[in-house]
Amino acid sequence: MTRSVYVTGIDRGDGRQVIELGVMELLTRQVDRVGVFRPLVHDGPDRLFDLLRARYRLSQDAATVYGMDYHEASALQAERGTDELVSELVDRFHKVARDYEVVLVLGTDFADTQLPDELALNARLANEFGASVIPVVGGKGQTAESVRAEARNAHRAYEVLGCDVLAMVVNRVNPQDRDAIAERLSARFPVPCYVLPDEAALAAPTVAQVTSALGGTVLLGDDAGLARDALNFVFGGAMLPNFLNALTPGCLVVTPGDRADLVVGSLAAHSAGTPPIAGVVLTLDERPGEAILTLADKLAPGTPVVAVSGGSFPTAQELFALEGKLNAATPRKAETALGLFERHTDTADLLARMSVARSGRVTPMMFEHDLLETARADRRRVVLPEGSEERVLRAADVLLRRNVCDLTLLGDVEVIRKKAADLGIDVTKCELIDPQTSELRQRFAERYAELRAHKGVTVELAYDVVADVNYFGTLMVQEGLADGMVSGSVHSTAATIRPAFEIIKTKPDASIVSSVFFMCLADKVLVYGDCAVNPDPNAEQLADIAVQAAATAARFGVDPRIAMLSYSTGTSGSGADVDKVREATKLVREARPDLRIEGPIQYDAAVEPSVAATKLPGSEVAGQATVLIFPDLNTGNNTYKAVQRSAGAVAVGPVLQGLRKPVNDLSRGALVQDIVNTVAITAIQAQAQGQETSA
Repeated sequence: MTRSVYVTGIDRGDGRQVIELGVMELLTRQVDRVGVFRPLVHDGPDRLFDLLRARYRLSQDAATVYGMDYHEASALQAERGTDELVSELVDRFHKVARDYEVVLVLGTDFADTQLPDELALNARLANEFGASVIPVVGGKGQTAESVRAEARNAHRAYEVLGCDVLAMVVNRVNPQDRDAIAERLSARFPVPCYVLPDEAALAAPTVAQVTSALGGTVLLGDDAGLARDALNFVFGGAMLPNFLNALTPGCLVVTPGDRADLVVGSLAAHSAGTPPIAGVVLTLDERPGEAILTLADKLAPGTPVVAVSGGSFPTAQELFALEGKLNAATPRKAETALGLFERHTDTADLLARMSVARSGRVTPMMFEHDLLETARADRRRVVLPEGSEERVLRAADVLLRRNVCDLTLLGDVEVIRKKAADLGIDVTKCELIDPQTSELRQRFAERYAELRAHKGVTVELAYDVVADVNYFGTLMVQEGLADGMVSGSVHSTAATIRPAFEIIKTKPDASIVSSVFFMCLADKVLVYGDCAVNPDPNAEQLADIAVQAAATAARFGVDPRIAMLSYSTGTSGSGADVDKVREATKLVREARPDLRIEGPIQYDAAVEPSVAATKLPGSEVAGQATVLIFPDLNTGNNTYKAVQRSAGAVAVGPVLQGLRKPVNDLSRGALVQDIVNTVAITAIQAQAQGQETSA
């Protein structure tokens, strides 16, 4: 029977979408095919389903998601009774459930539904669906005592109605009361009770949402600017010096359109980062002249300036009634919501209570989920030398919102702050260091000169070298001020890893630094090595690459079965290239008899069981290899790119192995998600390094 989880509530305004998103995140970590069912729906777009479909790449037909709309349900219940309504919804649910391993059910929203006893209806539907229930209680604007009473009443109500309650969630409580409420409730229920504080960034509308709600016209600004959260509203009326003192980070400035001084002053403050604002709304349908708009655009490129027809007072009334919404157009809010959910719930315990068996398939999304979860479990600090690069800043934003690791950004601090402000990214939780002016520069120069004294490097020369962001970042790792480093989005591979060769050097048990890619195919993850570093390794080096790759694979949950690739399988071929692979295989077997390895072997015999049955019958590796070692860089690099482009695989890497401490290189074409994944991998490598050190 398909496993189902039913997220429901007791009233409107509980911010339940955060919990629904969080549960979906947990389910997609475990299984490939997750369905969504919403028994009753209002007319109009379903923002949450649109978000789930976009974020989790759901292929489910939207028409199958919904049971019926509230008007149809109300009429059916009035004419034929609740039993008939429930029976119809159960039939429609099972049409969805039969196609999925697990179904997330989104309960009714208690908003103008005209349904009597909506809580009882949700409970009955959950029982009829065979679904376990997660009730959500809203705590916004309530005292700690009233929140505790509502949570107890909600649990009792669903339990009395026969529901299998997995856990209770109390959401949107006053942040100052959160810990006290959690402590009081922890002993009150036979199931876990998770308490989430109200999060200002989730409640804040984006500038795009403000523009839409007010019917505004965008005069200046880009998509990144419109995606900024309006954390506060500052209404312009005072003279400029007093007005500037009222600005707060992330505020939306609202001013009559004829106050050019306030418009220019606000944007100048944003440009200086004191403070970065969300944007400007001009009221009364007044618009500055072309010269002012041109100046404004140069002062703060991308920052939205929006014109609305209403006056300041009616505009204020509409603004204060607005609340941010999770939808497909607000991916950063989704990251914030998931970070909040993961920080305040025991996700491992909740997943275990759901009793969702892990799928035998490992999809790219599941692999990426596991990376973030593993990195988050034991936070490390990763230094990013390319601190002013837009993709790096966007990746940092995701990593911080999801609480994956701590970050240090290198570069001109004012440039980083300005770039982040233009992108609407909060870097206050990052450590920002300019190597040129850092007090660490002299210390690092002395350390580098000591390490490279045999090459004639003096402190004076080293002082110039360590001002380079990659050298500075590498020395931070070497000196224990960071646990790992990721660079390469705008630097060459040589510029990224040369400092690591000079400063960090190889592990005692490694003869060579090499790399692997995690190739995430539709249903499994393979490890390819070496595809980025060593042009033509000899037999001993190839053996070392294989041993390191097996260890890397195991560390990231891939059971290592090693295929030493060649153009020949078994004893069918000869020649220097085949002999090198054959010798490398022999060396691995002698050094590590515990590893499963086959070689030389052709790629098709390594991964395709039917070919393996013909070419190498009885092999425990052939046909099911997970770690594929290429004989040279030419073969490896071309193969990974061919598979990436032709098979639609997600290539995560290159991941460097063999260094004493983790440093990883990025492709200069790396996407934001590639950077997020590589930073998570680096943090996990640092965890393993810490475990080895403590042992």
